Amino acid sequence: MSARVMVRMAPALKGRRSPLTLTQAAVRRLKELQSNSTPEDKSKTLKIGIQGKGCSGNAYTMSWVDVPKKFDEKVVQDGVTVLIDSKALLTLIGTEMDWFEGKLASQFVFNNPNIKGACGCGESFLV
Repeated sequence: MSARVMVRMAPALKGRRSPLTLTQAAVRRLKELQSNSTPEDKSKTLKIGIQGKGCSGNAYTMSWVDVPKKFDEKVVQDGVTVLIDSKALLTLIGTEMDWFEGKLASQFVFNNPNIKGACGCGESFLV
């Protein structure tokens, strides 16, 4: 008795959207930060996460890491690589990261469509 095996070609996989997009201002600023860093820090990658704190419950975190963790999401855009912490991924889907430079402050700004509320100072948010 022989077994019969059927083989089918899988449909072509469609490209998926990036969970985070960077504006040109954010790309320029990240490239500037990396070019001004020390030689041993040039290999580090920016990692974005979320931490429970503030009036509304959550706040963004940003840190430079040497090695990504196993389930971190890697976003590459215009020659810049950013990592997203696996625990923050669902909260950050669809978010745009921008760089704002004003007279009183310069900072990265996250335009997140998933936010349902934020505190008055804008530092923490509710999903």
